[in-house]
Amino acid sequence: MLKKTIIITGSIILLFAGSLFAIPYFFKDQIKAKITDAINRKVDAKVSFADADLSLFKNFPNANVTIEKLAIINKAPFEGDTLVALGELNLKMSIKELFKGDNEPINIDGISSKDGLINIIFNKDGVGNYDIAIKDDSETKEDSKSKPLALNIQNYKLENFQFRYFDESSKIKMLIDSLNHEGTGDFAASKLDLNTKSTAKISLDMDKVNYMNNVALTLDAILGIDLEKSKYTFKENKALINQLPLEFDGFIQLVDAGQEYDLKFKTPTSSFKNFLGVIPAAYAANLDNVKTTGDFTVAGFAKGLYSDTTVPKFNIEIASNNASFQYPNLPKSVQNIVIDTKIINQTGILNDTYVNLDKLSFRIDQDVFNAKANIKNVTQNALVDAMLKGTINLGNLSKAYPVKLDKPLSGILKADVTTQFDMQSVEKSQYQNIKNAGIMSLSGFKYTDENGKSMNISTAEIAFNPSRVNLKQFKAYTGKSDLSITGVLENFYGFVFKNQNLQGNFNLTSNQLAVNDFVTSEEKPKTATTNTTTESTKATKTEAMKIPAYLDCTLTAKANTVLYDNLTLKNVSGKLIVKDEKLTMEKIKTNIFGGSIGLSGAVSTKGKTPTFDMDLGLNQVDIAQSFTQLDMLKKLAPIAGIVNGKINSTIKLNGNLDAHELTPDLKTITGDLLGQFLSTTINSSNSTLLTALTSNIKFLDLNKINLNDLKAAITFKDGKVNVKPFNIKYQDIQATIGGTHGFDQSMNYNIKFNVPAKYLGTEANALISKLSAADAAKLENIPVNALLSGSFSKPKITTDLKAAATNLTNQLIQQQKQKLVSKGNAALTDIINKNKKAGDTTKTVIPATKAEAQTKAKEEVKAKATDLLNNLFNKKKKVADTTKTN
Repeated sequence: MLKKTIIITGSIILLFAGSLFAIPYFFKDQIKAKITDAINRKVDAKVSFADADLSLFKNFPNANVTIEKLAIINKAPFEGDTLVALGELNLKMSIKELFKGDNEPINIDGISSKDGLINIIFNKDGVGNYDIAIKDDSETKEDSKSKPLALNIQNYKLENFQFRYFDESSKIKMLIDSLNHEGTGDFAASKLDLNTKSTAKISLDMDKVNYMNNVALTLDAILGIDLEKSKYTFKENKALINQLPLEFDGFIQLVDAGQEYDLKFKTPTSSFKNFLGVIPAAYAANLDNVKTTGDFTVAGFAKGLYSDTTVPKFNIEIASNNASFQYPNLPKSVQNIVIDTKIINQTGILNDTYVNLDKLSFRIDQDVFNAKANIKNVTQNALVDAMLKGTINLGNLSKAYPVKLDKPLSGILKADVTTQFDMQSVEKSQYQNIKNAGIMSLSGFKYTDENGKSMNISTAEIAFNPSRVNLKQFKAYTGKSDLSITGVLENFYGFVFKNQNLQGNFNLTSNQLAVNDFVTSEEKPKTATTNTTTESTKATKTEAMKIPAYLDCTLTAKANTVLYDNLTLKNVSGKLIVKDEKLTMEKIKTNIFGGSIGLSGAVSTKGKTPTFDMDLGLNQVDIAQSFTQLDMLKKLAPIAGIVNGKINSTIKLNGNLDAHELTPDLKTITGDLLGQFLSTTINSSNSTLLTALTSNIKFLDLNKINLNDLKAAITFKDGKVNVKPFNIKYQDIQATIGGTHGFDQSMNYNIKFNVPAKYLGTEANALISKLSAADAAKLENIPVNALLSGSFSKPKITTDLKAAATNLTNQLIQQQKQKLVSKGNAALTDIINKNKKAGDTTKTVIPATKAEAQTKAKEEVKAKATDLLNNLFNKKKKVADTTKTN
């Protein structure tokens, strides 16, 4: 019997569990339809959601509907703007609600959501994007009763929300991030107490000026809610702004014109720890053991209507008198602290708000610092009147306050400055309306960064004049470098308050500048384990170097020595212009490599890939040094490394730069080079190519070649260098050189020699020695071609010396033929004349025609010429004929 009971009970449990799994599938489509119907009835916007699921386990014994990735996108006039985006929305309800008919509303008992965004926008006309409810005056009361969803909420919860607010007309921007909020109460009742808990971080900007940045807010409150009157009353509550405690009293009520405020707030205690609590915890550290004297209070009220045209009247007073604090384990304290600040609006018009910082004062040791400021007309054209006066020993800051510094600061900051200006004049650069006076200085300042590089400022002084800010002096040293800078900041206030570009003109002088002192070394990724993830690799990747977009200034520089990589530049001077993420260089000059280099051009980092465009002028520069130490020149003319002497050259080039080091990407550069050699000789032993060339062409002695005043022109593009043909002379040999090579050291060159026959070797000289001096002088120079291929380190050289020998032989044959033909004609005439008898007047009998006679004579001459040529070239010799002719 017991066994049967257990089996029945188990079966019921399994059936019940199975039903809990199965029922959602029957009602899923019904839930989706009701959600879609509810949205379409109420919302004039583009609404979408990925899916809607029903679960009977998530909030058992209640049912739970989950809507995934709900998005509400505005229509005109906010076409495409996201109003609401929810990662997940959960609706809790009783299971019995699932069995209601299509026309019966489903009652929702609880709502929760996470990973959401609410984006509220007001355009210039004051229209808000949240007003998406469908307005239909024809809707009857009977229709209104037939609603797919009804709210009977007992609790709600929001996790990880972000709330954005932007008013285009007033330029107010607010961001509430990391918002977590939950509340419990019976919304079915017209009056209820809602128990809420909230945490968030808030940022606030007004007309590009930041007033709060990630300020942590916490509020635990019981709100008395009157739903009929739309009135919300603060009862028990506790708020924290960062660590500053506040308590509220009063109410907020929604009315037709807006929201009615009647609120008061104050700090529950007057301890000066309240002031330290305003500072974010990351910077204020633990306040438990801080010793304080004196008080700090915040109190105020807001009363009136918040509407399209008005704000509540309000008064916020922040006060402290003769207070002090000292952190444990720190040797110094901050004394005589006085704060007297008021933020007031007495009219309900936002522009009439004014801020009075009547006094801010403190002392560390004997150094006293004072400040005051007044700001009014805040939304239309803020008027600022401020003063700073006092001394701060920067070395004492970390001794009195827990500033997190890897390396301690040192130096004395002094200020005695007054200023009066309006934001409109700043925005329009009407500096004549700005009144400045005073001096701010810094001396003995030392700062060391996380890489161990230190900056020492011996003296820096800024003078505030009516129309501008003058950098009267700035003297500093770091590493091997020293700096002295003077100049003018044209729009200091526009840069500080209006995000304008920083405009200025500066002069820099230096005895020595080491570029490496101003370049931050890259941290190498840690290699503690071999399983390096993609994410960690990305984290260690450095960002590309960028010229700051906010700079719009000119720097005229002069340095006796500049150390760059392994180069030492002397007497460097020129002008640098920085604007629109572009560095323009004008008339840059330096002495280096025994001569001088002039440079003009530009570097731009505005695009995705940095680019450059430059003109270089080399004057009396040592070839061996420049073309071996500068990688770019070495690629352009690798043969120049074995040339001793000087060069004058102009180089025009442009291309892309490496994004991280801003060095030329040789594969992309395009341009041309024109050079003239001065007092130059060749050291062929330093070159594999020239050694191979001289071994193939015996008559060539490169060490005796003089390249003085030689001019050469090259062009380069797509990693290829084209050398335009140029002429050189070696003794009485003429040569023309031209061709191409690649940055990969591959080459294809042609050298055309015009060589006197005497250089073609011993055999050629033996032939020439058999000629008379007159005949030898008549020989023409012989062309010899040499083709250079392969690479500079592994050259392949071919010549046509055999063809040159053939050329010489042909010249000799032709020369001897002509000579023998001439002798043959003379011999024929002699033979004819010798056959005549004295006094014989008859014509000599000769062949039938003159042509026959000439032919006969030529055959005889040819035979004799052949014999002569055979003798000349040491070919087959005739046996001497000793028979005498009678």
